[in-house]
Amino acid sequence: MSPPEIERRYAAVREAMDLHDVDAVVVCGSEYTGFEGAVTYLSGFVIVHRYAYVLLPREGDPSIVFPAEARYVGEHGTSWIEDQVFADRPGEWLGDRLAGKRAGVYGLDYVLTVRDLEALRSRADVVPFDVEFDLARAVKSGEEIESVRDSVRINTQGFHLFAEAYEPGKSAAEVLAPAEAYFVAEGCGRLTMNMVLVGAEFAIARSDTMLGDFCIPSLEIAGSGGHWVEVSRALGTANAEVGRMLEAYEEYFEAAKSALRPGATAHDAHRAVAKGFTDRGYHLGHVTGHSIGMTMIEHPKIGEGIETELKENMVFSMHPHVIAENGHDCLYMQDTWLVTANGGEPLAGLPMKIYA
Repeated sequence: MSPPEIERRYAAVREAMDLHDVDAVVVCGSEYTGFEGAVTYLSGFVIVHRYAYVLLPREGDPSIVFPAEARYVGEHGTSWIEDQVFADRPGEWLGDRLAGKRAGVYGLDYVLTVRDLEALRSRADVVPFDVEFDLARAVKSGEEIESVRDSVRINTQGFHLFAEAYEPGKSAAEVLAPAEAYFVAEGCGRLTMNMVLVGAEFAIARSDTMLGDFCIPSLEIAGSGGHWVEVSRALGTANAEVGRMLEAYEEYFEAAKSALRPGATAHDAHRAVAKGFTDRGYHLGHVTGHSIGMTMIEHPKIGEGIETELKENMVFSMHPHVIAENGHDCLYMQDTWLVTANGGEPLAGLPMKIYA
């Protein structure tokens, strides 16, 4: 990570601090796959065990805080932050540093441990900062876009390996294995979340789950640069209902090229890409996509009522999930899109089709 890129990130978050009147930001991350990346974004550190926090004050140098009871939570030397703290009670340490101040906390509802929240809240004014932090990092730099494109390259080749391995009668584990091996070889490490969306309760790719003549994979990875992406296509033989869904997918894919443009709102983009589905009577979830970066799911979402304005060099994962009224037939295909001055660019370059 270049020093100018590090400073760019800190400056963007500090601008958000000024905008929302907080004295410091505490970014929380855990080993939950896909949601360790906010810590990585501010520190370079990848969590492999338990949790860690980054404290970025409005002025002064940042600190990264680890729980002392687990001395190893990752390769600590990978962080560019010099002030590395091993605290018996990280929340107490943060409380001492932030006493009497207003602290914005990313991960307040889902990551920050109860004991640390209690200790921090007893000393400081604690406010949620998830949306604010995500919007501060939503526009990607040139370095980040290079990392995104590399992740897309890996993800796309992984899909091709999955498609080559797929045959009805093979197990889900057998079909996914070549892609997983490739992801590891390309440096993804533990930053993968891949599933085969068939079987009871969308079971993971087990060796006892046999695939039929239609298969929907979900492939989500981050390359060595740490940027998550999502790329996949359904495979096999579609029935008539899924064929209608594919028509709507084709319309979404074309609509997104103009809808994902600077100045459009997330709400307007959602309406544009959802139109082909709603015109056919399908009901989608409240979002059709979301910003994606070093965390798997970031704000803004592409969804109903979200008035955030899109900007050039934002990156979005788009994956409208359509389910028929029978509760069985469905279609789910993923793409990672870059917002450019001329509209949305699907980075994988895959045609929008069901692969036979």
